[in-house]
Amino acid sequence: MKKLRGFLVDTKHELKKVKWPNKKNMATYSIATISFIAFFALFFTLSDVILAGLKSWLG
Repeated sequence: MKKLRGFLVDTKHELKKVKWPNKKNMATYSIATISFIAFFALFFTLSDVILAGLKSWLG
């Protein structure tokens, strides 16, 4: 039980050292993440359509 208590106390101290993002940073990071996901989804979709078209055209 002492080990568990020590672990929890140490965890609490370590979490106080973490720099948590504020609301503005979270919005910026979220928009950037969604933008990258949308870009790559579009890129891979177009790549797949183009390659499938080439395959049917050549084959």
